[in-house]
Amino acid sequence: MAGPPLYVSRLLPEPVMSMLVARFTLTARPTIDPPTPDALRSGLSVAEYAICTLTERIDATLLDTISGLRVIANYAVGYNNIDVAAAQARGIIVTNTPDVLTETTADLTWTLLLATARRLIEGHDLVHSGVWAGWEPTQLLGTEVFGKTLGIIGMGRIGRAVAGRAAGFGMSVLYPSRGVSREPDVPAIGQAVALEDLLGRADFVSLHVPLTKETRHLIGDAELRRMRPSAILLNTSRGPVVDEAALVAALQEGRIAGAGLDVYEYEPSIHPGLLQLKQVVLLPHLGSATLSCRVRMGMVCLENLEAVRSGRPAPNRVTAVPIKEKGPPDSPTDPSSS
Repeated sequence: MAGPPLYVSRLLPEPVMSMLVARFTLTARPTIDPPTPDALRSGLSVAEYAICTLTERIDATLLDTISGLRVIANYAVGYNNIDVAAAQARGIIVTNTPDVLTETTADLTWTLLLATARRLIEGHDLVHSGVWAGWEPTQLLGTEVFGKTLGIIGMGRIGRAVAGRAAGFGMSVLYPSRGVSREPDVPAIGQAVALEDLLGRADFVSLHVPLTKETRHLIGDAELRRMRPSAILLNTSRGPVVDEAALVAALQEGRIAGAGLDVYEYEPSIHPGLLQLKQVVLLPHLGSATLSCRVRMGMVCLENLEAVRSGRPAPNRVTAVPIKEKGPPDSPTDPSSS
């Protein structure tokens, strides 16, 4: 017997797709590429349930054109791609996928930290170029990691996981003592200090905050000027948390030493200045990109859909309303977290 209509905006890994096909009737054949606005509208308009990814912008205007939709399961932890308030006003439940990608994203953060500090991409490119002449005393000198100071802005699940890994490197950990960058009533690993103090003392500054009105451009020109000339900035959270133009200027002028980025302000567009800088490691939004993690994310989406379908509360329903970022007319907006 055919299941209820489900719209899946992007092709998900196996065995997620097999389970979805077995339990629901797909309203469209999902593809690797993101759907066009018309395809998104068409698929949602005949669906009771939907699984959407961070690349789909679902706002009030779109929701006004559809009816019958009960649940939007966002295939991500972040959900600033969805106007949650507009969905709630129309009786549509929105869910996300918390917890399942914490360790995976923390691993990726450390990948960026080590790759940037030890100039791994430059070394890789040098060997592949065919012009490497062998070991040299002054070749691609990077920076030490062991025993340095790590500043973590956003001591939530992922921030704490990143901090836990720092112990193996004998690092001191700092985190902001107040404000939006720490979850309430959660013990943190390290020392609570003022944000200004953190920026001035940290050798590495790693960002793990959600995208809100308060965190958009949390790191801008003023904050970058507080950082040490030897410091490295890491962002695996949300692109607009960093003012990319200000970051490019700081790097070009040598006010900070480097940056490791997995997300971008107007993703997938990247500030051209970043592409010209060798001291920057740029990844294509790989925070949750392991097979096991992406399968777990799909299973969490399925659990939320099945809960509502059977009359139970969705275990991962979200009610907070993130801001809707607006980019330049020729740039797509940031699609939230992994």
